[in-house]
Amino acid sequence: MAWRNLWRNKRRSILTLVSIAFGGFLAILFTAMQDRSFSDFIDTAARLGKGHVTIQHPEYLDTPTLSRTVEGASELKSFALADVDVEIVVDRISGEAMVATADDSFGVRFIAYDPEQETEETLSFQEGLVEGEMFESGRDKGIILGKKLAQNLGVEMGRKVVFTMTDKNGEIVSGLARLSGVIGTGAPSLDKGLCLLPIDVIRDLLGYEPDECTHLAVFLSDSRKSVAVADRLKGSLREATALTWDEIQPELSGFIAMKVGGARFMEIIIAILVAAGIFNTLFVSVMERLREFGIMIAIGYSSGQLFRLVMWESLWLAVMGLLTCGALTAWPYSYLVRTGLDYSAMTGGDAVEIAGVGWDPVIRVGIFPEHLLVIIVAMVFATLAAGLYPAWKAGRVEPVESIRLV
Repeated sequence: MAWRNLWRNKRRSILTLVSIAFGGFLAILFTAMQDRSFSDFIDTAARLGKGHVTIQHPEYLDTPTLSRTVEGASELKSFALADVDVEIVVDRISGEAMVATADDSFGVRFIAYDPEQETEETLSFQEGLVEGEMFESGRDKGIILGKKLAQNLGVEMGRKVVFTMTDKNGEIVSGLARLSGVIGTGAPSLDKGLCLLPIDVIRDLLGYEPDECTHLAVFLSDSRKSVAVADRLKGSLREATALTWDEIQPELSGFIAMKVGGARFMEIIIAILVAAGIFNTLFVSVMERLREFGIMIAIGYSSGQLFRLVMWESLWLAVMGLLTCGALTAWPYSYLVRTGLDYSAMTGGDAVEIAGVGWDPVIRVGIFPEHLLVIIVAMVFATLAAGLYPAWKAGRVEPVESIRLV
């Protein structure tokens, strides 16, 4: 009976279904864009810096000097890899340095890494190589500079570069290397202020032990598990601590939180508008049938049965709205998963830099299953909630008064 009642006014019911489907369509695509974009963004930030979780000296975050080190890197690495959510752990040395040529000098951030441990999954700079080659071992004699930094220094491939930093004891030390590679990340601050060095060469220069580093970068299969993994690791570490990516990069975390909050607000507004449309449909439908409801009560129907009848109509609207939403969303979602939206023409072909990380100018989607479930439940709940008052109104009909209605 509820199903038949919906189609008494086909035009009104179809418009309501379209509004439900369109609201769900917007909610799914907005959420899917956020889930995929921010997940990729966090992974890129992890690969540019210190992983999804970072094991480092407890005071390094507040005082990032090269004297705040982590010893026993191999043992810590084995310990972290024993966690079920950890995929890769690499040890690195990072800090501030000065690089100079005969023409000029600049302050930079350096990362010393072991090429035998790192892959493109842990160090994204390898994807940005524009000239020369990456290191082959931790004892290579070269240096790799950001593209803009190399231009500012006026240095060409094979030419000498002097790098200066403070060692473990606070003494100023210098090294000499020849430019072996140039990288372009698309993020201006990185391209003009980053250099890569082989880790064993830097260990010797800084007076580190063979198993000593400034931090271990821990990479996970899912960045959303960072807090849980950090808590598990932190509970067993003695002279080190484990921090999540958002603790290491608060600016990036704040940007993502702001964007997610704004999108959630818009989704709530959309949900309210859709619920208002559903309420209008059901309320008008009930008001048009007051005489009918009065007759039904007169012949033996109870108020509870009429209430359930209208709620069944709400449920049918929700079910049909979800099916319509699925049909409406399937092709655009599939297209955006495979191809995405390329707005590189608006940025001149470069990535947009946010908090020191380049944002890919191609937007793709990919919604987390739990978020999709929340949207489905919210759509059903909003539809049923919109039907509560009309259903209550139908159950409160007075037979004598309603039958008199013309």
